[in-house]
Amino acid sequence: MSYEVKSLNEECGIFGIWGHPDAARVTYFGLHSLQHRGQEGAGIVSNNDGKLNGYRGLGLLSEVFKENRTLTSLSGNSAIGHVRYATAGNGSVDNIQPFLFKFYDGACGLAHNGNLTNAKSLRKELEQDGAIFHSNSDTEILMHLIRRSKQSTFIEQLKESLQTIKGGFAYLLMTETAMIATLDPNAFRPLSIGQMKNGAYVIASETCALEVIGAAFVRDVGPGEVIIIDDTGYKIERYTQDTQYAICSMEYIYFARPDSNIAGVNVHTARKNMGKRLAKEAPIEADMVVGVPNSSLSAASGYAEASGIPYEMGLVKNQYIARTFIQPTQELREQGVRMKLSAVRGVVEGKRVIMVDDSIVRGTTSRRIVQLLKDAGAKEVHVRIASPPLRFPCFYGIDIQTRKELIAANHSVAEIEQLIKADSLCFLSEQGLIDAIGLNYEAPYSGLCMAYFNGDYPTPFYDYEEKYQATLKDKINFATIN
Repeated sequence: MSYEVKSLNEECGIFGIWGHPDAARVTYFGLHSLQHRGQEGAGIVSNNDGKLNGYRGLGLLSEVFKENRTLTSLSGNSAIGHVRYATAGNGSVDNIQPFLFKFYDGACGLAHNGNLTNAKSLRKELEQDGAIFHSNSDTEILMHLIRRSKQSTFIEQLKESLQTIKGGFAYLLMTETAMIATLDPNAFRPLSIGQMKNGAYVIASETCALEVIGAAFVRDVGPGEVIIIDDTGYKIERYTQDTQYAICSMEYIYFARPDSNIAGVNVHTARKNMGKRLAKEAPIEADMVVGVPNSSLSAASGYAEASGIPYEMGLVKNQYIARTFIQPTQELREQGVRMKLSAVRGVVEGKRVIMVDDSIVRGTTSRRIVQLLKDAGAKEVHVRIASPPLRFPCFYGIDIQTRKELIAANHSVAEIEQLIKADSLCFLSEQGLIDAIGLNYEAPYSGLCMAYFNGDYPTPFYDYEEKYQATLKDKINFATIN
């Protein structure tokens, strides 16, 4: 998932296993299937009869663990791992997870997916109380809170700490005697439990990781839950009863792999339904439907099926280009997009094309892809977006936190159509998106966080309150340009 092709990134993926003789290697395979969730760094912490050992580094998983002896050194029958895309903290190795803490009374590994909305104030309070941080990631805050707690057991210390932090989070911890998973009260990020044939339990950000290692799905981790896995099996406890499902809608639209299931809904099926609904909401006469590889192919097939217009491979993605191609000049950036995507002249030349994409963030990529198709001879390019306009920032673990970055926050649909030089442009409606995903949860969120599209955030903002107020102001102003 590269900078130029979408410029929208989820924070990371986590994976853990308890009770397998080659736990670190299984964790490597699990993380490999979650590589789309983070490409800046990776790490694994193993547990060998209570002795915790870790290795982490910058780059793709295959780069970090390119030497076999690195994995071999992480012996033990339990492990947790992490692939990172930075939203909180910079890209130094100090921020690569899992963190491994060694105390006089034990050790603990910690991996985190998400973003804390009160991290700044908590860190200030902890530092004033004498805490020393080794990273500038908000992940480390949880361990400081645990160590400060006066509760009698580690689990009770963890529960008390989880009631203090706010925002979107999925945590995976490895102690000397257990593996623990927990989710925020809104379940913004997906997290699932699986079991291998030998009985080993697995925790993963997406169910696709369970499939890769041959684990059977057991259940999703629910909001406010603490899952404790040890040699006796797993048990479920809670740290809060104040929960409300608000799963990140962008997981279904873009972030998750199509072969994953989130809250019982297959991601490919949800995306295909988005395309079908979009065809009904925004029909247009054309010769073919073309999807933008890779995350938009499911929606494009749904649009084609519902409209009766043939689906064609009009755009091809080079699967072997480097993961980032951030170049210093506009000319080189344009070339970078052409290296990643190619329009198939023999397919689109002289044709009216419906280009289906999953979202428009800044608009620059959409304009370049429209131009690619027209340069290849497309007669018309009608853009259909299988989600509503992205108008509001995210504070729960996505790397867009200002409205300035979002083209739909500053321009009407008609203006965006002109800016990307499309012959027409339409977005999926909010209700269309909710219906397409089809979660069976009650209002106000129907089980989904839709804040990207309507500014209706499920939680207070704490340290982000100032940005939030600015967002509300922008929301009022926005009504005047649509």
